[in-house]
Amino acid sequence: MRLSRRALLAATTAAISLPTATASHAAERRRRQTGFERLAADGYSVLEGQKVGIVTNPTGVTRDVRHIVDVMHADERVNLTAVFGPEHGFRGTAQAGGSEGRYDDPATGLPVYDTYLKSGRPLADIFTASGVDTVVFDIQDAGARFYTYIWTLYDCMEAAQLAGKRFVVLDRPNPVTGRAAQGPVLHEEFATFVGRKPISQAHGMTVAELARLFNGEFLTAPVPLETVRMTGWKRSEFYDAWDLPWVPPSPNMPTPDTALVYSGTCLFEGTNLSEGRGTTRPFELLGAEGIDGRWAAAANELRLPGVRFREAYFAPTFSKFQGKTIGGVQIHVDDRAAYDPVRTGIALLVTAKRSWSGFSWRADNWIDKLTGSTQVRTMIDAGASADEVVAGWQGELAAFRRVRREYLLYK
Repeated sequence: MRLSRRALLAATTAAISLPTATASHAAERRRRQTGFERLAADGYSVLEGQKVGIVTNPTGVTRDVRHIVDVMHADERVNLTAVFGPEHGFRGTAQAGGSEGRYDDPATGLPVYDTYLKSGRPLADIFTASGVDTVVFDIQDAGARFYTYIWTLYDCMEAAQLAGKRFVVLDRPNPVTGRAAQGPVLHEEFATFVGRKPISQAHGMTVAELARLFNGEFLTAPVPLETVRMTGWKRSEFYDAWDLPWVPPSPNMPTPDTALVYSGTCLFEGTNLSEGRGTTRPFELLGAEGIDGRWAAAANELRLPGVRFREAYFAPTFSKFQGKTIGGVQIHVDDRAAYDPVRTGIALLVTAKRSWSGFSWRADNWIDKLTGSTQVRTMIDAGASADEVVAGWQGELAAFRRVRREYLLYK
């Protein structure tokens, strides 16, 4: 007897079992469910009778690390007909600024379409050509405005509306909590793929909440949107509270600790310092040739809440200063609840400029695209302190927080 590809996948899926858990642990896991877990538990009723395409990447996994595309393709209750890959690709083989292109997935035979850097009508045409009725989104976010997957979400929502498709978002935890929005708000004239619309640098929202915000505030016409929310998630929880596997959502986001600092230290992409790419601790290690212990000392003198800085030396294997030993700092967060990543990132920019004469911004003023305006760069150049820079965006942040509040799903 010959098994079809789908039947073979189903048989493989059935053969995988989870480790035995205590009754209390099992009960807690039943209480805490991601959007996909709720979708599957409900028999995929939201997708019934639909040709389905899914926007996802390696983070779209179950608790036992099966990819949801493999799971859904093996389930006769879902008519999954296409996959759409974002930056880095569906299976995650591409580095920053890259994608996998159009191909057929070897594991499932499904067509995989490339969405990276596509938006508007060209992306709508891809959805139309794929023949799907409903576009599903399930990607783990990192909580920062310049992490591009949330703008893949926005672009796909806009394109789905143009193509006349339904849009379903499967929610996952914000790994750095959803307690508060922090940082400057993007000014529309600085819109790029690292920030399409005026939200704060650390948005403090889940992808389902962001989808509701995008639909209500920014899309020219709303898309037919359904969100499959989580159960059991609290806004104060960090990622490790959920007993979920962490799959790096991009090559330089290896751990939840990276996500914790990323919304502040990614600003160093806009400078001539290394942001730690090419090391085992990207965005936690920062440095350049000629920097010594004075930078760590200056940063520690600020007594920022929840964090300390260690003088560090490292040699990136790629990106800035490849193969050269450079000096700088390593960030050590010792109180996650007190730590403010955006304020810390600004403080590190200020102290780097003051303690190292070689400091400069990238020639294209990329820092303005990351922060969302010229304000941070010009204030630091004028000699402002970190507290003065932070004070400069409080009015626009308060306004965004008021809008944000209307779209939150969890307490």
